[in-house]
Amino acid sequence: MRIAILSRNSQLYSTRRLVEAARAKGHEAVVLDHLKCYVVIEGGNPTIRYHGKLVENIDAIIPRIGTSVTDYGVAIVRQFEMMKVFSTIKSQAIVRSRNKLRSLQILSGAGVGLPKTVFANHSRDIDDLLAQVGGTPVVIKLLEGTQGIGVMLAETPKAAKSVMEAFYGLKANILIQEFISEAQATDIRAFIVGSKVVGAMKRQGKEGEFRSNLHRGGAGLAIRLSPAEKEAALAAAKALGLGVAGVDMLQSKRGPLIMEVNSSPGLQGIEASTGVDIAGRIIRYIETNINVNKKDKIGV
Repeated sequence: MRIAILSRNSQLYSTRRLVEAARAKGHEAVVLDHLKCYVVIEGGNPTIRYHGKLVENIDAIIPRIGTSVTDYGVAIVRQFEMMKVFSTIKSQAIVRSRNKLRSLQILSGAGVGLPKTVFANHSRDIDDLLAQVGGTPVVIKLLEGTQGIGVMLAETPKAAKSVMEAFYGLKANILIQEFISEAQATDIRAFIVGSKVVGAMKRQGKEGEFRSNLHRGGAGLAIRLSPAEKEAALAAAKALGLGVAGVDMLQSKRGPLIMEVNSSPGLQGIEASTGVDIAGRIIRYIETNINVNKKDKIGV
């Protein structure tokens, strides 16, 4: 089987591990920089070219699309889908997960537990916006932020109003979210492949930091999820249509609350914390799906 990893950098940990895992199972693995791919659109013959050559004989792709190039990356994934190539993450699912507001609306409709969140386009009703999430402290998030960037904690009404007015003045889209104090600067990352949680870790923010992202200096520790946490993580990934996902959640008095579902979760932190071969699980997921598809075609 020939597997392509769509990645801007072949030396990134996650990319290297996926290549290693694919080759360890006897498959050919290639890394394609999706920004250097281009699509050729014609009736009944969708193709992709890379460095002036036709991309062909690809059985599956593993998208590793960065947030800054989501639109172009999704277009490349969609073209592969049109070419009947299996993708571990569907193009539409990437679009859903990358839009924080849209993903929260989808999760809300699916009945998944969430921190109470408000989205507004103006600053005239700031007092009411804050009241809707239980008052300060509140978390204020840029819709386009990632890895903890663009996430702020406003501890007083005055601070919250100042931050919100500044962002509204810049025409930036923000979410105002309740602060879950009992989480104590920790969250849980559940890694999902297919319909299973294959690894989970608790992330603890460094001292003085309310964000627990490993990119912000947080530390990860392997944990076993409770039945409620496992159910919430799987429901969140399913609602967004993600076969591979990193689901971030908070432990609260009212149960697990989903913060975000990541369609290109990094492998380094979760593999280091849990000791689980997550990359190998992803390759196995591809093998299973391609075998199933082949059986369907021959009527088995």
